[in-house]
Amino acid sequence: MSAINVLAHESIQTPSVAWTGLLPIIILAAAGILLLTICSLFPEKVTNKFASVYTQLAAVAALSSTFSLWDKVQNKSEGPYSTLAGAFGVDGFSIFVTMLITICVILISPIAETFLKRENITGPEPYVLMLLAATGGIIMAGANDFIILFLGIEVLSISSYILAAMNSRRIQSQEAGLKYFVLGAFASGFLLYGIALLYGATGSTSFSAIKNFTQEVELTNDTLLLAALALIIVGLAFKVAAVPFHFWSPDVYQGSPTPFVAFMASAVKAAGFAAILRVLYVTLGEYQADWQPVIYAIAIATLLTGSLLAIVQTDLKRMLAYSSISHAGYLLVGTQAASDQGVKAVLFYLATYAFMAIGSFTVVAINSGDTGIQTDLNSISGLATRKPLLAITFTIFLLGQAGIPLTSGFFAKFYVIEAAIEERSYLLAIIAMIAAVIGAFLYLRILVKVWLSEPEKDQKGIKLHIPIEIGLVLAIAVIATMFFGIWPEPLVEMVQRAIPALIPG
Repeated sequence: MSAINVLAHESIQTPSVAWTGLLPIIILAAAGILLLTICSLFPEKVTNKFASVYTQLAAVAALSSTFSLWDKVQNKSEGPYSTLAGAFGVDGFSIFVTMLITICVILISPIAETFLKRENITGPEPYVLMLLAATGGIIMAGANDFIILFLGIEVLSISSYILAAMNSRRIQSQEAGLKYFVLGAFASGFLLYGIALLYGATGSTSFSAIKNFTQEVELTNDTLLLAALALIIVGLAFKVAAVPFHFWSPDVYQGSPTPFVAFMASAVKAAGFAAILRVLYVTLGEYQADWQPVIYAIAIATLLTGSLLAIVQTDLKRMLAYSSISHAGYLLVGTQAASDQGVKAVLFYLATYAFMAIGSFTVVAINSGDTGIQTDLNSISGLATRKPLLAITFTIFLLGQAGIPLTSGFFAKFYVIEAAIEERSYLLAIIAMIAAVIGAFLYLRILVKVWLSEPEKDQKGIKLHIPIEIGLVLAIAVIATMFFGIWPEPLVEMVQRAIPALIPG
């Protein structure tokens, strides 16, 4: 028996772990657990203010840890590397998305503190869930194995479902969380079934092993692999609200507390597209001819559906929800290009759109009254006379989303359309430009209410109070939108170094 035990002991191999590569994940996850522990031990001392500042500091610490990682992977003598026995990759792409997600958490935490208090949502739970959702998004960005990717998606998704339903006093919030959960569960089922079929076709869940398999083995019958590809696309398309898997988005955006809508529109979307690029562009690049037409069709449907349905809405949050769907269409245009230029365009778009989305929803939250539910289009009427500086800020965000020159949105749209033209997807580029014109009508419709309409009777005399921290968030978002619209080179240089790499396990 002792000999058998010795042999069993010798056969056990522990995975190699480079802990520094996992530092942002460890910081955010540990911070969430620690916040819950502090709350359970000192419940009367954990205020919304404390939880908000704590969450910001945790995100700042996670962001700071990425700087040394960025320098390391950009160093030609070291370069990208993997950890957890090859299951998690650390490269420019994963670090860039990590930076973006942590910046979103830093900006959204003070917004949550201000507007959750107004909706009587107290306790550390929203902040813990936001930290865990960010952790899941970072895991998705660096996943080098489908099992790790699925774990990241579930951590992100489950946290997001609860955040959507966080306002237990509003039936719309409960409905939003339930819809998001039920449809999300279906999407996760499609994704998991697709992963299972892909494992059956290739014999592995590792991205690098699957890539090697598709390069070295010429399948005479690849029906199983193509079925897996189709199911995986369905599962991932749901996460980014691409048509026809977008039905949850408008209801969830309208019913959820506004700070969490900003989180979904920025951080969750960035994580979703990080996963799409990892799977389609990096891992299944050999099957580009099979998935490109599918993404092409989804991109067209997403662009037109988002743009056309946005202009007939009467609620600001629903308008911005359909606008967000349309922006997902532009990101799919860059994805469909299946080139380094397309990936750069997608990363640039994600980074610039995050600031515009967070800024836009912050303005909506400021204007939504004491209960946070006055979000119909008329509620924004006469904002220029009530709060001129806020109206100018909102105008910059809307013009940025419309792609007007001197805003970052112009270069974001320009780069994705340029990537499509380089790949000779001329029809897709034309439709993207048409969608931009339709979208401009939507934003002009809102701006007419802001600048050329008189305030509603119930809005007259109401002074909009903007706390210092919210003003700071809006200022950062405005500066980013204008700065990258005038001088995009710093961000362009950064995304050029963030092309996803296949990291051998």
